[in-house]
Amino acid sequence: MAFAILQIIAILLNVAITVIIVQAIMSWLLAFNVINLQNDIVNAIWTTLDALTAPIYRPIRKIMPDFGAIDLTPMVVIIAIIILQDAILPPLAQALLS
Repeated sequence: MAFAILQIIAILLNVAITVIIVQAIMSWLLAFNVINLQNDIVNAIWTTLDALTAPIYRPIRKIMPDFGAIDLTPMVVIIAIIILQDAILPPLAQALLS
């Protein structure tokens, strides 16, 4: 049972990384005016992605220094997720299996 929960957490972390990458790419497309928020579909996708990532980004943005137009928060979150996946979840799974 506990191992299944850890597998679900691993899947959710992979989904979170995907959402963060999609949002980063979409923000670049918006910044370079390849797409714009006047399109209803683009606006709906952007609003959804922002609603999903804002709670994750908010505490990190309070800590991170301001780099102007460069937002490193997504990279920090992805690095934290990778550390969680590679350094914390495997020992936890091993401890639960023993």
